[in-house]
Amino acid sequence: MDILEVKNLVKRFGGLKAVNGCSLGVKAGTITGLIGPNGAGKTTLFNLITGHLKPDGGQVLFQGRDITGLPPHEIFHNKIYRTFQITREFSHMTVLENLMLMPEDQVGERVWNTWFRFNAIYVQEKAIKEKALEVLEFVGLRRLANEYAGELSGGQKKLLELARSMMADPDMVLLDEPGAGINPSLMQKLMAHIRQLCEEKNITFLLIEHDMNLVMNLCNPVIVLSEGKKLTEGTPEEVKTDKRVLEAYLGGQYR
Repeated sequence: MDILEVKNLVKRFGGLKAVNGCSLGVKAGTITGLIGPNGAGKTTLFNLITGHLKPDGGQVLFQGRDITGLPPHEIFHNKIYRTFQITREFSHMTVLENLMLMPEDQVGERVWNTWFRFNAIYVQEKAIKEKALEVLEFVGLRRLANEYAGELSGGQKKLLELARSMMADPDMVLLDEPGAGINPSLMQKLMAHIRQLCEEKNITFLLIEHDMNLVMNLCNPVIVLSEGKKLTEGTPEEVKTDKRVLEAYLGGQYR
């Protein structure tokens, strides 16, 4: 079953069609890779799915619901979490505080509750903190809980992004170049965490990535985008041996 369906999606910037009648589906419980050259429309497609851009045509369905053109906060309410090429942590807040912000509908968000529902706020905040510390333990950042997020390394910030997504309890996570700027050791940790979340929490992942080793070792299936629409889709082996993909995107690396 496709958890996400993109149907004939179009986005124009002036005379340029960045997304040109794109149709594709992402099956629930998969880690799906989205590859293609610069300018293929990958990030624009992410922006259309997550409400950062409004499409000029076409439709986006998530779990059978039409979410086309909804604003980002409503996409978030629909249990889709998206990361960016450049991490967007709250740099002047601690790592722990970055996680504790994520859960929706917190009692303390309403001013009057600080007067009339103090106990409820305390109980909820304690539960959120305990969950956040468990998540930080899972991604290996527990020892940095009280450090400012802005002081983390690039790789640690990618792990923080993954941890923030876990706090949102998403059904699907869209990762925009999760491997960019990460050293090999942290890359292996990140890949292991993504696999574990997919297998144990049944979170579906769709990721844009230029690191072909990461894509070929982590993703199945792999979708190839070209000129704003799907060129082909298949297993890593099928994509590696597709002549069009080899010539256009992978060069001679996998010949």
